[in-house]
Amino acid sequence: MDLQQMRYVLAVAEHGSFTRAARRCFVVQSALSHQIAVLERELGLRLFARSSRRVELTAAGQAFLPAARQALEAADRAAAQAAAAAGEVRGTVRIGIIPTVTAVDLPVLLRRFHEAHPQVAVSLRVARSDETVADIRAGRLDVGILGLPAGQTPVGVSSRMLAQDRHVAVIASDHRLAGRKRVRLAELAEESFADFPADSPGRAQTDLAFAEAGLVREVAYESTTADLIVGLVRQGLAVALLPSALRREFSGLHILAVTAGPTRTEHLAWDGFNTSPAAAALLELLEA
Repeated sequence: MDLQQMRYVLAVAEHGSFTRAARRCFVVQSALSHQIAVLERELGLRLFARSSRRVELTAAGQAFLPAARQALEAADRAAAQAAAAAGEVRGTVRIGIIPTVTAVDLPVLLRRFHEAHPQVAVSLRVARSDETVADIRAGRLDVGILGLPAGQTPVGVSSRMLAQDRHVAVIASDHRLAGRKRVRLAELAEESFADFPADSPGRAQTDLAFAEAGLVREVAYESTTADLIVGLVRQGLAVALLPSALRREFSGLHILAVTAGPTRTEHLAWDGFNTSPAAAALLELLEA
């Protein structure tokens, strides 16, 4: 078997379709199907159950997939290491980010990275901080930008703090508190809130601040994105506590400082045990 055949198998498994997999691999479907059939004959096993409408992995296919993925990752890493030894950084860097990155101007960073290392492909994934840390530990991501309550640090990965920021209260311009510059948590406790999902790191800093103050609040709306949270505030449906560094998104809204309010820290996290050349190049640029 060869690496290309394994790439085809992974593409079909991911997309559930020979047609979409062929499009992803930039090859005609007949060639992709032929190569998978050749591999199946070589193994003496069917990797996929096929019909005119469905494609599913067989038990043998499910067993084949993890080792095939590891083999491809090892081959890609070997090629990247050889290129790095020759002075050229290649491969892919996989980055996980929270929806509310403020410590780094990510588009500018990625433009500079592309200019310095045009042979490196970049994969971006927006996810919760805990999910990103788990993916770095499992080798599914190389680098992450996290948001955590003050005093917390990611576990099981290398990390450093990028920035610390206090939350502000964001309210509609006609809210009863709109004439104020500062507010206490107790004065917000009776309001309906829009916030990130319960038990998510994005929500933790606010929940922690209310708990430490001995206060209970109602979260009427949950969203995974700050844009929707701000939109709900703009419609007068809720108030929110969000990092002050996001204030560019608060146009037309009223912002108040919060006494003893939540504090968020952003962290850079990476796999310090087996850092790929592409990830090392990105980390170097971030340090600079």
